[in-house]
Amino acid sequence: MNFELTQEQKDIKRAAREFAEKEFTSEKGREYDQSYEFPWEFYRKAAKLGFIGADLPEEYGGQNLGCIETCIIPEEFSRVDSTLSAIRAGAGFAALIPRFGTEEQKQKYIPKICQGETVCAMALTEPNHGSDAGIAGLETTAVKEGDQWVINGTKTFITCGYIAEFNIVCCLTNPKATPLYRGISQIIVERGTLGLDATLLKPKMGSRGVPHAELSFDNVRVPLSNLLGQENRGFHQIMSYFDYSRTIIAAVAVGIAQGAFERALKYSTEREQFLQPIHRFQFTQWKIAEMAMKIEAARLLTYKGAWLLDNKPKELRLITKHVAMAKAYAAKIVQEVTNEAIQIHGGYGYVDSDLERYYRDARILDIVEGTGEIQRHIISRESYRENKLPLP
Repeated sequence: MNFELTQEQKDIKRAAREFAEKEFTSEKGREYDQSYEFPWEFYRKAAKLGFIGADLPEEYGGQNLGCIETCIIPEEFSRVDSTLSAIRAGAGFAALIPRFGTEEQKQKYIPKICQGETVCAMALTEPNHGSDAGIAGLETTAVKEGDQWVINGTKTFITCGYIAEFNIVCCLTNPKATPLYRGISQIIVERGTLGLDATLLKPKMGSRGVPHAELSFDNVRVPLSNLLGQENRGFHQIMSYFDYSRTIIAAVAVGIAQGAFERALKYSTEREQFLQPIHRFQFTQWKIAEMAMKIEAARLLTYKGAWLLDNKPKELRLITKHVAMAKAYAAKIVQEVTNEAIQIHGGYGYVDSDLERYYRDARILDIVEGTGEIQRHIISRESYRENKLPLP
């Protein structure tokens, strides 16, 4: 059992860290937070160095790296600044195309992502359906008319939906399916398609560098060839992808937590109270120790999930369980660590530091791509199943 990164992985880690430190500043992070703008400049520069298409096939401009290597990049970006978690959000869903897309779809969309020309989005969540999208079905429908799909409905909280050049839209294509998740398909809808309207959502709390959107589909017509993967197999495609994407989310959480920890660690040696630096007080030392333990545990869970994805064990349910553990735990501890980092900074942490932004940006990670409650449901279900006990 070897916990050491390979030399290639170490090189990727160092390169990602150095690039982010050189190209991005806290001042830029604050600007994007206040303006609700996507960090296009950094995104394009990162793409030129292969960071954006790291996990995409080489024949379309990507790097074809494994999950561990792909996790390292957003972890290091987010460690430098929490705003940079937006970078992965802009390209992440493009990984659905090489998994399930046709050759034509791969050639059309993947190179643009790898080159940093565009971002993509996946439209799943609806005003009345979030965690229950697969069980209760979806209200957004796609009906065949001749050689076209006609799409009607509304999607909300769509990550990068306001700026995406194309959306992978999850639609109910067979309302008679039992259960309803067997009637869901994924269909590609490009920006500017007649009947598609995007409204910018401005989060009050955090994740402001990611232009979230509400998407409205009013008799949107696209060719039947825009179907991604198999008809009525969209939900299975989403779930298989979530095992992968949730690992990346966990890596982002680890990165933000690490960045907040390092700032708190340094500040504790500089800030004086009662005539001495606060790191000499035992309560500060214990805070630092707890933060360090939680981050390391989250990182190990995340890397184990990534390793399982790269090595494909015979029991694929193992992947789902461990990825759920990684995502749930990392999303939990990043909130705790950023909170404690602010506490160590005292009033300055709340009023005059970047940590309050880290804290706000971290909160969404426990919601996106499967809430903490859903992850715990998965962990519990698989634990009963592994021990051959009745499912709850």
